Amino acid sequence: MLFFNSKKYAEETEKKRGKNPDPRDHSLAMMFFLGILATFPPFRIFLKLRGKRVSDLAENQASGSDQVPIIYVHGFRGGDYTTRVMVEDALKQKGDARFLKVEADLTGRIKLTGCYTGDKQPIIQLAFKDRIAGYQAINYYLSFILPFLSKKYFFTRYSAVAHSLGSPCVVATEMRYAKRKNFPHLASCALIAGPFNGVMYLGDIPNVNRLTESGRPSMMTPHYSYMLRHRRNFSSSIRVLNIYGNVLDTTNSDRFISVVSAKSIRYILAPDAVYYQEVEVRGDNAEHSQMHDEPFVIGILNCFLGLDKIKKGL
Repeated sequence: MLFFNSKKYAEETEKKRGKNPDPRDHSLAMMFFLGILATFPPFRIFLKLRGKRVSDLAENQASGSDQVPIIYVHGFRGGDYTTRVMVEDALKQKGDARFLKVEADLTGRIKLTGCYTGDKQPIIQLAFKDRIAGYQAINYYLSFILPFLSKKYFFTRYSAVAHSLGSPCVVATEMRYAKRKNFPHLASCALIAGPFNGVMYLGDIPNVNRLTESGRPSMMTPHYSYMLRHRRNFSSSIRVLNIYGNVLDTTNSDRFISVVSAKSIRYILAPDAVYYQEVEVRGDNAEHSQMHDEPFVIGILNCFLGLDKIKKGL
């Protein structure tokens, strides 16, 4: 059947979610409605009517422009549970259990809890309260959360760890705001299971699209075309790690994102990047909603971010 299996995707993304959601969270219907408003820029004015509301319950240590925080970003229908294992392992590598959790909804409500630490690489976990957010809606989230954090904590560069739809959004956001001085810019990005050129049966049909010898996909979605046109806005100094999965079935995918879609970002970023590495995870552990918890993936991720050196005292 040529359609995205949203029910199955919802089951996979929800299976690790907490049993007791915040009663202040919006209903699924409201999340969907707000997601629609955020998708179309002319309608975003309705999301801004109440203004930005910040609840700051976090402990703040010394902060400065020399810091390069690591910001964890989830994707469609994700949440703090998506990046929890990666965050916990990063904290273990650092030997410090403190991190900043940033919860936000599409109406501009932001809640800060935990601690923004004073070391070189503070850990920041983003959790989008309105989780029914597509590509444009997640871009909208990043457009107001990132400059807010940059202004509050004075950092100008950051590293991103993004899963699923968060991956192309991190890349596209960097391209869109590349020339904005009041916007923080990427130092490095780790992209996990990214749908850069469509989701299976939503812009991408398994085993139909192909990569040429140069890595260029034969068919391109509008979002991929945008990134291709604006690739010069992605600084060559940004280090890139791209991790994708192949469960080794007939679809050549991680069950939701095809290998072709995940690898297509190489054609855009690799030619000019100071560092670009691809890692393919294979077998049952390569399933889309499993990879962010896989020790093998997390080990590569921590090495890329330099967290393994902290534990070794280097």
